[in-house]
Amino acid sequence: MSNKIMVVNAGSSSLKFKLYEMPEEKVLTQGIFERIGLEEGIFQIEVAGENKKEYLQLPNHAVCVTHLVKVLVEEGIVSDLNEITGVGHRVVQGGKYFSDAALLDEKSENLIEMMNSLAPLHNPAHLIGIRAFKEVLPNVKMTATFDTAYHQSMEMEDYLFPIPYEYYEDYDIRRYGAHGTSHHYLALEAKNHELKDSKSQRVITCHIGSGASITASKDAKCVATSMGLTPLGGIMMGTRCGDIDPSVYKFIAEYTNQSIDEVYDTLYKKSGLIGVSGVSSDTRDIEAAIKNGDKRALAAAKLFARRIADYIGQYYIRLGGADLIVFSAGIGENSPYFRKLVVDNIASALNLRLDEQANKSSNRERGIISTPDSKVKVAIIPTDEEIMIARDCIRILNLN
Repeated sequence: MSNKIMVVNAGSSSLKFKLYEMPEEKVLTQGIFERIGLEEGIFQIEVAGENKKEYLQLPNHAVCVTHLVKVLVEEGIVSDLNEITGVGHRVVQGGKYFSDAALLDEKSENLIEMMNSLAPLHNPAHLIGIRAFKEVLPNVKMTATFDTAYHQSMEMEDYLFPIPYEYYEDYDIRRYGAHGTSHHYLALEAKNHELKDSKSQRVITCHIGSGASITASKDAKCVATSMGLTPLGGIMMGTRCGDIDPSVYKFIAEYTNQSIDEVYDTLYKKSGLIGVSGVSSDTRDIEAAIKNGDKRALAAAKLFARRIADYIGQYYIRLGGADLIVFSAGIGENSPYFRKLVVDNIASALNLRLDEQANKSSNRERGIISTPDSKVKVAIIPTDEEIMIARDCIRILNLN
């Protein structure tokens, strides 16, 4: 039986969507609403391979969903809204409550809302999107796929922070990680393809975009991950500092007379690549600046690569070795320069050799970029979080 599944990623002022024919995993359409709540919004949708764009008033997410379903019928993408048998939503933070995708009902929505403080930029926006779809499509069952769920298989030693234990007991302060849907997809893909003939399935996945995290997986189950309580922890990112000495907070507050919230904002939005380079949070701009001799840009790039390499080394030990290192997401899939910069940091220790030509020629293309004699394989695997959400929706709603 064929099902049409809508996959949704709602932000505070945006709403991304992709409609699948399942189980064929065929993309019927995709698009985005932007500038929701502003004077003029933007709506883009792909119809028969052509991108259509509209400028219109989008006061809230419910108006977006109403417009979307109207266009789906008008463009003949669906002949009737009853063809949509499920809606799968991306949710960043599920806390300790969700180790798998879940049916969206009153209980699960309340738990998602409880996690707002751990993902203040994401969970409230996801709930807005969920409620907008429930208003417009009240008879369609919906599911949530959590970025944190994949990491719930970590052992206590890997998720506990060395702080007074009552903070964990009373306030659930621990490592939750992020990008779990992506890391899960990449680990499964590696298991089923790049390592299908291997007895060992030890994989280190590098989801490197403006937000970035590293995960160690064994047999497609998470062992450890870099992001912490929130997406601020782990490796350095586009605007986020990642792991730093906690006393830095105190010194910044004292020297600059900033409040706790102001320091947090600085570390979240003004640090990382943009903070060190002074150029941009975008690695393409960093690369261009390096070519023009910008020393701070070069320092930012080297620091970024070194932090990623440190985690790869840590996880190599944690897994007792590695069979595959995966580069994915915006930077991981598209930047030969940064991939090489990372690999140069780990090549000697891991007896790893990069195929320079394969690395240069790969641009969002899946493939092995290490040489045949490399002790550890290195691959580019484009991530696909949306298809994982669609699969979860089919499974949770038992639509097979």
